[in-house]
Amino acid sequence: MKKERKLKWAILTTGWGRNGKDTIEAFSEGKLNNSEISLLVYQSVPCGAQEAAEKANIPTLRVIRKDYGSPEEYQDFISDELLKRDIDYVLLLSYKYIVRAGFLKKFPNRIVNIHPSLFPSFLATTTAIQEALAYGVKISGITTHIIDDKIDEGKILCQEPIRFEDNETFESVYPKFAKTAGKIILDTIALIEKSHLDN
Repeated sequence: MKKERKLKWAILTTGWGRNGKDTIEAFSEGKLNNSEISLLVYQSVPCGAQEAAEKANIPTLRVIRKDYGSPEEYQDFISDELLKRDIDYVLLLSYKYIVRAGFLKKFPNRIVNIHPSLFPSFLATTTAIQEALAYGVKISGITTHIIDDKIDEGKILCQEPIRFEDNETFESVYPKFAKTAGKIILDTIALIEKSHLDN
């Protein structure tokens, strides 16, 4: 990758895209120093991330999993599109599908995920916050990490703790996760930017 240009990121989301929306808005406000959001790949409609991307003049691509015969065909299409656009890094924000081997091979150590727990707790689940509440933990948090061939493993990039108060519910704790996610995503992008400047 050329150091003189900004890193090009693609965001993948399959839901409404709260984290994607917040990240795109942060980019629009100039909060990314050496990166640009170059593409949003989304699935659901309505999608808040898609609305934010269009407002920011960021290209969007709607790709629907059921339109493809297999998970591999679906992700091959997406990864080929990313390669055509010279994407450097992929950011999974509320992306519900397991990343397949073909995608990993095309973007080795360049797919970043965010998970609502402190690794190694509450992994391989889509209800990590609810499970942490049910278990009675006093501190949970958010982890960003590099995707590898194992679910919710790979190199940890950033972690931020979130304290659970007595009688906390999902409704009361979720805003803490949303606020912390916005910060940790920017910290993660900055960390990757720094690794390129140092090389």
